[in-house]
Amino acid sequence: MRSPITGTAAGVPFTALPPADGGAAPLLVTWHMLDAPRSDAAFAAALPMRDLPAWRVHLGMPMCGARMVDGSTDAIVALFREDPLMAYLHPFVRQATEEFPAALASIRAQLPVDGGPIGVLGGSLGGAVALRVLADTDVPVVAGAVVNAAIRMRSVVDLFPGDYPYDAESEKAVAGLDFLARADALRRAPLLVVSGELDHPGLRADALALAEVPGVELRSIPGLAHPLADEPGIEPAPQLPAAREVDAALTAWFRRHLTGTAG
Repeated sequence: MRSPITGTAAGVPFTALPPADGGAAPLLVTWHMLDAPRSDAAFAAALPMRDLPAWRVHLGMPMCGARMVDGSTDAIVALFREDPLMAYLHPFVRQATEEFPAALASIRAQLPVDGGPIGVLGGSLGGAVALRVLADTDVPVVAGAVVNAAIRMRSVVDLFPGDYPYDAESEKAVAGLDFLARADALRRAPLLVVSGELDHPGLRADALALAEVPGVELRSIPGLAHPLADEPGIEPAPQLPAAREVDAALTAWFRRHLTGTAG
C-alpha cells in the first residue's frame, strides 16, 4: 500500500491517498467531521477506501488538524460557546466551501488526477460542505456521498444546550444550510446518504427524509453512532468495525459512479 501524501492546496492542508498504481486517476475530495475523526489525516485512516481506483484527497476543515490554534481544539470550543451557529457552524461551512475552488486547482496542479468531474464526500459538518459544493457551486461533480451528515443545520443547532435565539440573520443562515428544503439543488449528481442507526435522532431523521428524494440512496449502518473513530480523533487510528462497513459502502458507491469499475 502506498504511503499517504501530505501537503497544502491554496492554504488548505490535505492528506492524499493514491490509487494502487499511483498514476493518473479520478479524484474524490472529502471533508472530515468535527467529531472523531476530526482531522484530514484521521479521516483518511477511518475511511481509506483502499479498493477505490481513485485519488482520495482529504481536506482539512478550518481550525482543525494542521490549522488548529496552539495545537488544540480549545479555540473551536470557545467559538461554539460564544454562538454555535453564527460563530462556529455557519462560518466553518462557508469558509470550507469558499476556499475549495482554489484548493481544487492546486490539487490538480500537484497530483496526477484526471481533469474530469470529481466525487465529493463529507462526514458530519463536512457533509454540509459537500452538499454546499453540490448545491451552490459550479464545480463539476459526478457523484456525492455524506456520512452522518449535517443535512439540516437547525437539527445540529438543536444538539447544543438551551434554546437558540434565532434572529433574521441566523434564520437566513440556517435556511441556506437546510438541504431538505433545498433538495432540488442537489439533483445534478447521484448522492449516497450513509446513516448510522445510532446517530443523533434528529440527524438520523434528516437522513431518512433526504433519502426519499429521487437520485438519493440510503445506506443504514447498524450499531454506528455519530463518530467514526475513537477520541481524541486527531491522529490516524486503526479503523473501527463500523467504520469498515461505511468504508465498504463508500468504496462500492464511488467505484460505480466515479470510476465506472465493478467492485
